[in-house]
Amino acid sequence: MQNYNEVIEYLYARLPMFTRDGASAYKKDLDNTLALLDALGNPQHKFKSIHIAGTNGKGSSSHMLASIFAEAGYKTALYTSPHLLDFRERIRINGQMVDEQFVIDFVHNQQALIEQIQPSFFEVTVAMAFDYFAKMQVDIAIIEVGLGGRLDSTNVIQPLISLITNIGFDHMNMLGNTLAEIAFEKAGIIKHDTPVVVSEYNEETAPVFVKKAEQEQASLEFASEKLQSSITAVNEDYLQIDVVNLQGQTEQYELDLKGSYQSKNILGVLQIVDQMRKLGYDLPLASVKNGLRKVQSFTGLQGRWQTLSKDPFLICDTGHNEDGIREVLKNLANTSFRQLHFVIGAMKDKDLGHMLPLLPKDAIYYFSNPDMPRAMPSVELAAEAHQLGLKGNAYGPVVKAFEAAKVHYQHGDLIFVGGSNFVVSEVLLQLK
Repeated sequence: MQNYNEVIEYLYARLPMFTRDGASAYKKDLDNTLALLDALGNPQHKFKSIHIAGTNGKGSSSHMLASIFAEAGYKTALYTSPHLLDFRERIRINGQMVDEQFVIDFVHNQQALIEQIQPSFFEVTVAMAFDYFAKMQVDIAIIEVGLGGRLDSTNVIQPLISLITNIGFDHMNMLGNTLAEIAFEKAGIIKHDTPVVVSEYNEETAPVFVKKAEQEQASLEFASEKLQSSITAVNEDYLQIDVVNLQGQTEQYELDLKGSYQSKNILGVLQIVDQMRKLGYDLPLASVKNGLRKVQSFTGLQGRWQTLSKDPFLICDTGHNEDGIREVLKNLANTSFRQLHFVIGAMKDKDLGHMLPLLPKDAIYYFSNPDMPRAMPSVELAAEAHQLGLKGNAYGPVVKAFEAAKVHYQHGDLIFVGGSNFVVSEVLLQLK
């Protein structure tokens, strides 16, 4: 392992990866993570943090908070997953990805430990991130849960506050088959005497959070009961949202993340800001507004209702479960186009029975399979879709599906790329 690419290839090839291998790579305890961190001197205890879980919205919310804190002058770390183009997207400080040399040195120095403990790819990544944040002496770290919450490798921190965004159906083979069961796993990040904010109130999941918060003597707020939001405009650069508090006061925000679902996410983010001010953090309104205006440009976040090109008109979104697809459809309904060309792929473990029936029947579909073992073959995806009246052909590799969509595109049409993080990732790589 002489260079960065060889080190990354070692991590990919040597360690079980959920993104590649699915449930077999998911460890149902924190033992490996704790062993790694103990050998590193427990860096997770050497920085202050905010912990964020949820089915949808946790990535956007994490990036929003990171942009706000950095804009306010704090040295702000951000840990997220998965990455789209570069492994280092997962580990950032003030928007800058971790240095390649740090990744190389970490793997070289810890290789014997990695071989001994046999951790998953995600467990090593978490340990690397926490070691980096501690050594860089960050002021605050925004830590996004990978999957679930209770048994997630990130759930070894003692945060100042926790945020749980939205609860929906995803990864049911690991997290449960009801919203309440899934909420139980997410609620596992709630710590003793540590405030928690839940972005959206839901009758089915609220009792789960209330019970866990009471057990942990943690204060609990539902942001949607404190604040209300409405989208007032969408232009080429920004989504404009009005937020009204319980006193009837209205504040206007502009986001460079233009998906309509951000009107839900912003409520949890603003409530976290309010709570952090109470803990002594100086987060002026101007910093909040400026941070929200440049989330993408500052943090490098991609794939959230992102316009990639005007001609051909090309939009991508990483929404990949029932709630995510519903939000994609809301955005499509607010977008003008003549014909929709939908480049789509999915993982074998996705619940297509809840997703495919939602998709528009007047679109032309280009079924694909990302380049990984966990991907559903495009011919199987096409067969399931055809049974529901969706029209289109199976193309195999994502690049072939994307090229076919461009061939059939006419001026006034829209090419949408989605269904999976990995479909979006391969198209972004193609466009680099």
